[in-house]
Amino acid sequence: MKRIVAKLKRPFGNLHYEVTGSGPALVFAHGLGGNQMSWWQQVAYFAPRYTCVAFAHRGFAPSDAIAGGPDPADYAGDLAALVDHLGFAEVALVGQSMGGWTVLEHALAHPGKVKALVLSSTAGTIDRRGADPSGGAQYDAWAKDAEAKVAAGLAKGVHPAVGLGAAERFPALHLLYKSIDEMAGPLDKEKVRAGLRRTASRRLAEFARFRVPTLLIAGGQDVVFPAFLAAAIAAGLPCASAQMIPDSGHSPYFEQAATFNRLVEAFLSLHR
Repeated sequence: MKRIVAKLKRPFGNLHYEVTGSGPALVFAHGLGGNQMSWWQQVAYFAPRYTCVAFAHRGFAPSDAIAGGPDPADYAGDLAALVDHLGFAEVALVGQSMGGWTVLEHALAHPGKVKALVLSSTAGTIDRRGADPSGGAQYDAWAKDAEAKVAAGLAKGVHPAVGLGAAERFPALHLLYKSIDEMAGPLDKEKVRAGLRRTASRRLAEFARFRVPTLLIAGGQDVVFPAFLAAAIAAGLPCASAQMIPDSGHSPYFEQAATFNRLVEAFLSLHR
Protein backbone atom coordinates (compact mmCIF):
# COMPACT_ATOMS: atom_id res chain seq x y z
CA MET A 1 0.00 0.00 0.00
CA LYS A 2 1.27 3.45 -0.94
CA ARG A 3 2.59 5.38 2.06
CA ILE A 4 4.30 8.79 2.16
CA VAL A 5 5.35 10.80 5.21
CA ALA A 6 6.62 14.26 4.32
CA LYS A 7 6.74 17.99 5.03
CA LEU A 8 5.42 20.86 2.93
CA LYS A 9 7.34 24.12 3.21
CA ARG A 10 5.02 27.00 4.10
CA PRO A 11 5.74 30.64 5.07
CA PHE A 12 5.40 29.72 8.78
CA GLY A 13 7.64 26.64 8.50
CA ASN A 14 6.95 22.98 7.72
CA LEU A 15 3.50 21.41 7.50
CA HIS A 16 3.58 17.69 8.30
CA TYR A 17 1.42 15.40 6.17
CA GLU A 18 0.97 11.70 5.48
CA VAL A 19 -0.49 10.00 2.39
CA THR A 20 -1.77 6.42 2.53
CA GLY A 21 -3.57 4.27 -0.02
CA SER A 22 -4.78 4.85 -3.57
CA GLY A 23 -7.92 6.04 -5.31
CA PRO A 24 -9.88 9.31 -5.07
CA ALA A 25 -8.37 11.88 -2.73
CA LEU A 26 -9.82 12.00 0.81
CA VAL A 27 -8.33 14.64 3.14
CA PHE A 28 -8.78 14.68 6.92
CA ALA A 29 -8.43 17.80 9.11
CA HIS A 30 -8.13 17.16 12.86
CA GLY A 31 -9.56 18.98 15.85
CA LEU A 32 -7.96 21.01 18.62
CA GLY A 33 -7.06 17.89 20.59
CA GLY A 34 -5.43 16.05 17.71
CA ASN A 35 -2.94 15.81 14.89
CA GLN A 36 -2.59 13.55 11.86
CA MET A 37 -2.59 10.49 14.15
CA SER A 38 -6.17 11.19 15.19
CA TRP A 39 -7.42 9.57 12.00
CA TRP A 40 -5.82 6.14 12.51
CA GLN A 41 -9.19 4.38 12.39
CA GLN A 42 -10.29 6.23 9.26
CA VAL A 43 -7.04 5.89 7.30
CA ALA A 44 -6.92 2.14 7.93
CA TYR A 45 -10.53 1.80 6.80
CA PHE A 46 -10.52 4.03 3.72
CA ALA A 47 -6.97 3.57 2.35
CA PRO A 48 -7.81 0.44 0.31
CA ARG A 49 -10.23 2.57 -1.74
CA TYR A 50 -9.05 6.18 -1.30
CA THR A 51 -5.85 8.17 -1.24
CA CYS A 52 -6.05 9.27 2.39
CA VAL A 53 -4.25 12.46 3.40
CA ALA A 54 -3.88 13.39 7.07
CA PHE A 55 -1.90 16.41 8.20
CA ALA A 56 -1.07 18.33 11.37
CA HIS A 57 -2.34 21.91 11.39
CA ARG A 58 0.27 24.65 11.67
CA GLY A 59 1.49 24.97 15.25
CA PHE A 60 0.51 21.37 16.06
CA ALA A 61 3.43 18.94 16.27
CA PRO A 62 4.88 17.38 14.19
CA SER A 63 4.21 20.48 12.04
CA ASP A 64 6.39 23.39 13.09
CA ALA A 65 5.47 25.54 16.07
CA ILE A 66 4.59 29.19 15.53
CA ALA A 67 5.66 32.03 17.80
CA GLY A 68 2.50 33.29 19.47
CA GLY A 69 0.53 30.30 18.22
CA PRO A 70 -1.43 29.67 15.01
CA ASP A 71 -4.29 31.81 13.69
CA PRO A 72 -7.20 29.62 12.48
CA ALA A 73 -7.74 32.11 9.65
CA ASP A 74 -4.57 30.67 8.07
CA TYR A 75 -5.64 27.03 8.12
CA ALA A 76 -7.52 26.99 4.82
CA GLY A 77 -4.54 28.46 2.98
CA ASP A 78 -2.36 25.62 4.24
CA LEU A 79 -4.90 23.07 3.03
CA ALA A 80 -5.13 24.69 -0.40
CA ALA A 81 -1.33 24.64 -0.68
CA LEU A 82 -1.25 20.96 0.32
CA VAL A 83 -3.93 19.98 -2.21
CA ASP A 84 -2.06 21.83 -4.94
CA HIS A 85 1.26 20.32 -3.89
CA LEU A 86 -0.17 16.80 -4.13
CA GLY A 87 -1.67 17.56 -7.53
CA PHE A 88 -5.29 16.71 -6.72
CA ALA A 89 -7.82 18.11 -9.15
CA GLU A 90 -10.68 17.18 -6.79
CA VAL A 91 -10.87 16.13 -3.15
CA ALA A 92 -13.36 14.98 -0.56
CA LEU A 93 -12.84 16.63 2.83
CA VAL A 94 -13.52 15.49 6.38
CA GLY A 95 -13.11 17.99 9.21
CA GLN A 96 -13.49 17.29 12.91
CA SER A 97 -14.33 20.18 15.26
CA MET A 98 -11.52 22.72 14.67
CA GLY A 99 -10.83 21.01 11.34
CA GLY A 100 -14.25 22.19 10.24
CA TRP A 101 -12.87 25.73 10.04
CA THR A 102 -10.23 24.45 7.62
CA VAL A 103 -12.36 22.36 5.31
CA LEU A 104 -15.40 24.63 5.16
CA GLU A 105 -13.32 27.68 4.24
CA HIS A 106 -11.43 25.65 1.64
CA ALA A 107 -14.72 24.46 0.14
CA LEU A 108 -16.03 28.02 0.03
CA ALA A 109 -12.88 29.24 -1.70
CA HIS A 110 -12.59 26.29 -4.11
CA PRO A 111 -16.08 24.79 -4.55
CA GLY A 112 -15.27 23.35 -7.95
CA LYS A 113 -12.46 21.26 -6.48
CA VAL A 114 -14.42 19.75 -3.58
CA LYS A 115 -16.59 16.74 -4.42
CA ALA A 116 -17.93 16.17 -0.92
CA LEU A 117 -17.60 17.73 2.52
CA VAL A 118 -18.04 16.10 5.94
CA LEU A 119 -18.36 18.28 9.03
CA SER A 120 -17.99 16.19 12.18
CA SER A 121 -19.09 17.78 15.47
CA THR A 122 -18.60 21.23 14.00
CA ALA A 123 -20.23 24.18 12.31
CA GLY A 124 -16.85 25.37 11.09
CA THR A 125 -16.85 29.12 10.55
CA ILE A 126 -20.65 29.36 10.84
CA ASP A 127 -21.83 31.30 13.89
CA ARG A 128 -23.31 28.56 16.06
CA ARG A 129 -25.72 30.64 18.11
CA GLY A 130 -26.83 32.45 14.99
CA ALA A 131 -27.70 29.10 13.38
CA ASP A 132 -30.04 28.16 16.23
CA PRO A 133 -33.60 28.15 14.82
CA SER A 134 -34.93 29.20 18.24
CA GLY A 135 -33.03 32.48 18.05
CA GLY A 136 -30.41 31.38 20.55
CA ALA A 137 -32.61 30.11 23.37
CA GLN A 138 -31.90 26.43 22.75
CA TYR A 139 -28.22 27.13 22.26
CA ASP A 140 -27.97 29.05 25.53
CA ALA A 141 -29.72 26.26 27.45
CA TRP A 142 -27.42 23.69 25.88
CA ALA A 143 -24.32 25.77 26.69
CA LYS A 144 -25.28 26.06 30.37
CA ASP A 145 -25.85 22.32 30.66
CA ALA A 146 -22.67 21.51 28.72
CA GLU A 147 -20.57 23.77 30.93
CA ALA A 148 -21.67 21.82 34.01
CA LYS A 149 -20.95 18.49 32.33
CA VAL A 150 -17.50 19.61 31.19
CA ALA A 151 -16.65 20.72 34.73
CA ALA A 152 -17.83 17.39 36.14
CA GLY A 153 -15.70 15.53 33.62
CA LEU A 154 -12.59 17.62 34.20
CA ALA A 155 -12.90 16.97 37.95
CA LYS A 156 -12.49 13.28 37.10
CA GLY A 157 -9.68 13.84 34.60
CA VAL A 158 -11.92 13.31 31.57
CA HIS A 159 -11.15 15.16 28.35
CA PRO A 160 -14.23 17.13 27.17
CA ALA A 161 -13.71 15.99 23.59
CA VAL A 162 -14.37 12.43 24.75
CA GLY A 163 -16.74 12.96 27.66
CA LEU A 164 -17.69 11.00 30.76
CA GLY A 165 -19.73 8.34 29.00
CA ALA A 166 -17.12 7.41 26.42
CA ALA A 167 -14.27 7.61 28.95
CA GLU A 168 -16.08 5.04 31.07
CA ARG A 169 -16.96 2.77 28.14
CA PHE A 170 -13.65 3.07 26.30
CA PRO A 171 -10.86 3.86 28.80
CA ALA A 172 -8.13 2.81 26.37
CA LEU A 173 -9.42 5.15 23.66
CA HIS A 174 -9.69 7.96 26.21
CA LEU A 175 -6.06 7.44 27.22
CA LEU A 176 -4.96 7.42 23.59
CA TYR A 177 -6.92 10.59 22.86
CA LYS A 178 -5.30 12.39 25.78
CA SER A 179 -1.86 11.16 24.69
CA ILE A 180 -2.32 12.52 21.17
CA ASP A 181 -3.63 15.78 22.62
CA GLU A 182 -0.51 16.15 24.76
CA MET A 183 1.74 15.85 21.69
CA ALA A 184 0.97 19.50 20.94
CA GLY A 185 3.29 20.39 23.82
CA PRO A 186 3.28 24.02 25.00
CA LEU A 187 0.75 25.22 22.40
CA ASP A 188 -1.67 27.69 24.03
CA LYS A 189 -4.96 26.03 23.09
CA GLU A 190 -7.06 28.62 24.89
CA LYS A 191 -5.61 31.21 22.54
CA VAL A 192 -6.46 28.98 19.58
CA ARG A 193 -10.02 28.63 20.92
CA ALA A 194 -10.28 32.40 21.06
CA GLY A 195 -9.20 32.54 17.42
CA LEU A 196 -11.82 29.96 16.50
CA ARG A 197 -14.55 31.97 18.21
CA ARG A 198 -13.35 35.12 16.46
CA THR A 199 -13.49 33.55 13.03
CA ALA A 200 -16.83 31.72 13.43
CA SER A 201 -18.92 34.60 12.14
CA ARG A 202 -20.57 33.37 8.95
CA ARG A 203 -24.35 33.33 8.65
CA LEU A 204 -26.31 30.59 6.92
CA ALA A 205 -27.65 33.15 4.48
CA GLU A 206 -24.14 33.35 2.99
CA PHE A 207 -24.48 29.74 1.77
CA ALA A 208 -27.48 30.20 -0.51
CA ARG A 209 -25.34 29.29 -3.54
CA PHE A 210 -23.09 26.76 -1.81
CA ARG A 211 -23.55 23.59 -3.85
CA VAL A 212 -20.87 21.35 -2.35
CA PRO A 213 -22.57 18.16 -1.08
CA THR A 214 -22.23 18.29 2.70
CA LEU A 215 -22.81 15.80 5.50
CA LEU A 216 -22.93 16.92 9.12
CA ILE A 217 -22.34 14.25 11.77
CA ALA A 218 -23.06 14.88 15.44
CA GLY A 219 -22.74 12.96 18.69
CA GLY A 220 -25.81 12.92 20.88
CA GLN A 221 -23.73 13.21 24.08
CA ASP A 222 -21.47 16.01 22.83
CA VAL A 223 -20.60 18.71 25.40
CA VAL A 224 -18.46 20.77 23.00
CA PHE A 225 -20.70 21.12 19.95
CA PRO A 226 -24.52 21.26 20.25
CA ALA A 227 -25.69 18.19 18.37
CA PHE A 228 -29.07 19.70 17.50
CA LEU A 229 -27.32 22.26 15.31
CA ALA A 230 -26.20 19.63 12.80
CA ALA A 231 -29.73 19.16 11.49
CA ALA A 232 -30.48 22.88 11.75
CA ILE A 233 -27.44 23.80 9.67
CA ALA A 234 -28.08 21.02 7.15
CA ALA A 235 -31.60 22.39 6.66
CA GLY A 236 -30.11 25.80 5.88
CA LEU A 237 -27.64 24.56 3.25
CA PRO A 238 -28.70 23.82 -0.33
CA CYS A 239 -27.07 20.37 -0.59
CA ALA A 240 -26.71 19.00 2.93
CA SER A 241 -27.89 16.26 5.26
CA ALA A 242 -27.23 15.37 8.90
CA GLN A 243 -26.67 12.18 10.84
CA MET A 244 -26.78 11.70 14.61
CA ILE A 245 -24.80 9.08 16.53
CA PRO A 246 -26.77 9.07 19.79
CA ASP A 247 -24.25 7.27 22.01
CA SER A 248 -21.23 9.36 20.97
CA GLY A 249 -19.64 12.40 22.51
CA HIS A 250 -17.69 15.10 20.68
CA SER A 251 -15.41 12.66 18.83
CA PRO A 252 -17.57 10.15 16.94
CA TYR A 253 -14.73 9.43 14.49
CA PHE A 254 -12.64 8.29 17.47
CA GLU A 255 -15.07 6.62 19.88
CA GLN A 256 -17.62 5.24 17.39
CA ALA A 257 -15.32 4.75 14.42
CA ALA A 258 -17.18 1.85 12.81
CA THR A 259 -20.45 3.77 12.69
CA PHE A 260 -18.73 6.99 11.65
CA ASN A 261 -16.84 5.26 8.84
CA ARG A 262 -19.99 3.62 7.48
CA LEU A 263 -21.83 6.94 7.41
CA VAL A 264 -18.97 8.69 5.66
CA GLU A 265 -18.46 5.91 3.15
CA ALA A 266 -22.15 5.81 2.25
CA PHE A 267 -22.09 9.58 1.72
CA LEU A 268 -18.90 9.52 -0.33
CA SER A 269 -20.23 6.72 -2.53
CA LEU A 270 -22.88 9.17 -3.77
CA HIS A 271 -20.28 11.72 -4.86
CA ARG A 272 -17.31 9.85 -6.30
